[in-house]
Amino acid sequence: MSQNILVTGALGFIGSFYAKLLVREGYDVSILDKLTYAADIGRIEDIKNNVNLYIGDICNTQLCNEIVKKHDINVIVNFAASSHVDNSIENSKEFVRSNFEGVQVLLDICRDSNIEKYVQISTDEVYGSAEKWSFDENDRLNPGNPYSATKAAADLLCLAYYNTYQIPIVITRSSNNYGPYQHKEKFIPKMITDAVHRKPLSVYGNGENVRDWLFVKDNSKAIRQVMENGKIGEIYNIGGGEELTNNHVASLIAERFGVDIKYIEDRKGHDKRYSIDCTKIKDELGWKPVKKFKDGINDTIKWYIEEEKRKDLDTTRG
Repeated sequence: MSQNILVTGALGFIGSFYAKLLVREGYDVSILDKLTYAADIGRIEDIKNNVNLYIGDICNTQLCNEIVKKHDINVIVNFAASSHVDNSIENSKEFVRSNFEGVQVLLDICRDSNIEKYVQISTDEVYGSAEKWSFDENDRLNPGNPYSATKAAADLLCLAYYNTYQIPIVITRSSNNYGPYQHKEKFIPKMITDAVHRKPLSVYGNGENVRDWLFVKDNSKAIRQVMENGKIGEIYNIGGGEELTNNHVASLIAERFGVDIKYIEDRKGHDKRYSIDCTKIKDELGWKPVKKFKDGINDTIKWYIEEEKRKDLDTTRG
């Protein structure tokens, strides 16, 4: 596999961990990120002098082409996406633009360039809510909110480009990620930061919604395996194998800090359970998650405690 890789959305949560992994392993990495509210250049502070960094939009065809040509890019890994479900419910326009139209721009560039592999980072949410089973890669897509609908549409577009133009695509569908540096609008960071500030933890509905939690570093290693060894035209589910209710996670954090939980009006279109079968990536690529949730959540809590202390100190100094 070529060493010249463009990682889009690498100032976001998962993308930043992935970019750092590639740099540590000796790849030549270029980064393109729009630097929206959920991005943070501080996430790559330790590698920013070792990458080619561009602030811009994946919908900017000219810029994307220039980067690909200037750095002789052979692999594109696309993390760039609007991802907060609540925001997509309020206004889906930007989600359609970045999550679907942006992917079309990148695929067209692949069609006209010497790209060896295009990796589309998707989500288990494209399958919709699972009842009593776990979805595998052949199950139908049934997205339940505007965010997951745009991601499903992008997946289908990738598969169509593979079928029509033989674009060397591969798709990963990860379960819910958690870990340090995640934006506090997401469930676990919001629970922790509210708890640090002695606020009650707000949980949607009855709290019985189930998510499969995957530590971000495990996901990064899985995506690298797919980038290197995944079969062209294939889809790979990536899950942590730790399905927990929101009540379980919130209660763990609430007990740790001695705060209460309060239940608020449920989110529109709130999927009951996400669950994916990861047999394919384990059997074909030899990947499996390493970090257990009990260890990962402790590491994550410790990081957010220190982060909130740092912010309070900065405020005091300011």
